[in-house]
Amino acid sequence: MPNIKSAKKRVKVNAIKTLNNQMAKSALKTTLKKFEAAVASGDKAEATAAYTTAVKAVDQAAAKHLLHKNNAANKKSAMTLKMNALA
Repeated sequence: MPNIKSAKKRVKVNAIKTLNNQMAKSALKTTLKKFEAAVASGDKAEATAAYTTAVKAVDQAAAKHLLHKNNAANKKSAMTLKMNALA
């Protein structure tokens, strides 16, 4: 346990930031799963809407450094290939 006041604050701040990152990652995973489900169903309109939402979510996660920019690009590329295969 920290004894210094600033160290105690860092523990609290890190706990809050960890929780926020976990929530953001969970929301991202949910968005990606919704896109996968839309593609699996074969509905072009639903998949297109889910695609735009998923791409935006991946871009935002990369901007917040939840994902590495190359990982985000890889995910977007894979989603684009799935969308094109659906057509």
